[in-house]
Amino acid sequence: MKIFKLIAFYLFILSFSSSFAAEGYEVKQISVLEVNSSINPATYNYLKTELSKLSADKGDLAILKLDTPGGLVTTTKDIITLIGKLTVPFVVWVTPEGASATSAGAIIASSAHLLVMSEGTNIGAATPVGIGKDIEKSDGKAKAINDLVALVRSLSKARGRNPDRFAEMISKASSFDSQTALKEKVINGIINTQADLISFINGKTIKVLGTDIKLTVSPNAEIKTKNMDPGQKILDILANPMTAYILFVIGAALLYFEFQAPGGFVAGAIGAVCLVLAAIGFQVLPLNFGALGLIVLSFVLFIIEIYITSYGILTLGGIASLVFGSLFLFRTENAYLDIQLPMVLSVVAAIVIYVLMIATVIIKTRTKKQYFFKNKDCTGHISRLMGKDGEQFLYQVKVNGEIWNTITGIEFAMDEKVKVVDQDDEHTKVKIEKL
Repeated sequence: MKIFKLIAFYLFILSFSSSFAAEGYEVKQISVLEVNSSINPATYNYLKTELSKLSADKGDLAILKLDTPGGLVTTTKDIITLIGKLTVPFVVWVTPEGASATSAGAIIASSAHLLVMSEGTNIGAATPVGIGKDIEKSDGKAKAINDLVALVRSLSKARGRNPDRFAEMISKASSFDSQTALKEKVINGIINTQADLISFINGKTIKVLGTDIKLTVSPNAEIKTKNMDPGQKILDILANPMTAYILFVIGAALLYFEFQAPGGFVAGAIGAVCLVLAAIGFQVLPLNFGALGLIVLSFVLFIIEIYITSYGILTLGGIASLVFGSLFLFRTENAYLDIQLPMVLSVVAAIVIYVLMIATVIIKTRTKKQYFFKNKDCTGHISRLMGKDGEQFLYQVKVNGEIWNTITGIEFAMDEKVKVVDQDDEHTKVKIEKL
């Protein structure tokens, strides 16, 4: 009788312990994704599209090769939610050498079932740039920080990694190299090649949707690299803060040039295209509209300087507006994005040099009475009718690439060719006659 009781007890213990044993999961297909830009809606669309195709029934596993300077908090949270719903293993690999999972990238990395890094990489510095070190001065900012800290703590703890170090990445902007990250149990391993990573995955036990599973990589596992489609690539490029900023400044500068030398429309057309492309990027970036207003104001001041003699005061005001607007263009509490100071200084220096060159030409032309074309008996064409005063017509005439005003009692058609016979005594208008 005792023997039967012992057997029954043994069977009970065996069945109880087996309920905690990890389930087997054979990896048959490996999808390799890659993010090497900012975290933006294009990134989310790319990951959502590819991850939605994966299934545990097919033995899928996803590897994300990550190298990012940061991105949007809202998009980061959407990606984390996407990863949390996966029924397949998700591996984040910070690679290649020199790469980093900074800011938003560190938060995404904390949600991975397995997190590895290559030698010479780093992870961390996850305090949003719009918040910085003054979080204790604002309840709203403190709440934003606390929310992110609680998020990474929960994720890293669920994955069996060090929650305190992940919390420091946000609260103290801490950053860790690969060796320190391994020592502090921030990551699961240091891997330098894809083959080594697959060997590392084989035999590992992870938790997916609350269930422990033991990974076994099939010898015949198929490895597929999934890239962004053309639309995602274009949006990803335009959503880069540096690209959007440069496009906007170039567009504004070309429109400024069009105001200074009207009539060609080439500069204005290209500038308009640049502004439209910049607007596409701004649509998905965390734009600080006050800073954008300062940049627009700077170009308005530059244009006004053409028509009003302020002895450089308007230009100095425009330069100051451009600098401060550029520095704070993407500084919001919803972002891990920033424009580097060297980039801002380079742009401002180029614009200042151009403005100074134009100002020098204007000063020379206003202080010296000179002809702008050597031969007075040359031809031009009517480019615009400015108005009519009684029997007198006021036209704009384009002569050798220059726009001149003329007052005449003769009526001309638009684009009609004319002969320029002289200038007035002040060299501000030309005299024309029919050819």
